[in-house]
Amino acid sequence: MNRRRVVGRGAPAVLLAGVLLTGCDGIGLEGDAKPPTAAPDTGTSPLANPRGTEPGLAPLAAEEERAEARELIERLTTKGRGPRTGYDRDEFGYAWMDTADGVPLARNGCDTRNDLLARDGLDLVFRSGSDCVVVEMTVHDPYTGRTIEWRKRDAAEVQIDHVVPLSYSWQMGASRWDEAKRRQLANDPLNLLPVEGRANSAKGDSGPASWLPPSKPIRCSYAVRFAQVAVKYELPVTTADKRMMLTQCGG
Repeated sequence: MNRRRVVGRGAPAVLLAGVLLTGCDGIGLEGDAKPPTAAPDTGTSPLANPRGTEPGLAPLAAEEERAEARELIERLTTKGRGPRTGYDRDEFGYAWMDTADGVPLARNGCDTRNDLLARDGLDLVFRSGSDCVVVEMTVHDPYTGRTIEWRKRDAAEVQIDHVVPLSYSWQMGASRWDEAKRRQLANDPLNLLPVEGRANSAKGDSGPASWLPPSKPIRCSYAVRFAQVAVKYELPVTTADKRMMLTQCGG
């Protein structure tokens, strides 16, 4: 896939100088595009991306990787899923806030959704006059294996998935957290992936025992990312979810 190099947020001075010398070829009509920082189109291994700041989600095929994945999943504690009573999205702060302290990318002047689009997208084009609002991009959806040519006018085609759904976390103990910790979970790039909208809608607030990505090669990686978030936030998972996660990684 071609990765267009044009000026955008965080562009190095040498690139800016090159544009001044050579003109504006390569700058999108909608706005400025960001120099690509994405890993290969299949994304980044979750085992090599413990902070969630690298793009995408790559499959784990090697047995040593899958063994490491099982070791991580085995660390999870289990409990029954509690009631949804009292759950509201606003309990986790307003959507895509840039002020959730304690997570990467916070307070950078760009909301969480656009941060995630910029993290995972290729050939990014920003709204004219903005170095934040993405209006066009190409993105690989790990859940379905599709490569999506996305335009903001069709915004719902790509949605940001909470790998550990907020409602799930509420039922597993987040209802007792303070709001600052809930805001972190809702805006932590470790817990966020741009994916096909229909896949995200199908998932809802399911755990791995009830929903897995349609693309089978990515299921162990998905289980690892779910486990990484649960370990970081000291969230238990259900026994069925843990069993399914281990199964996906050969356990």
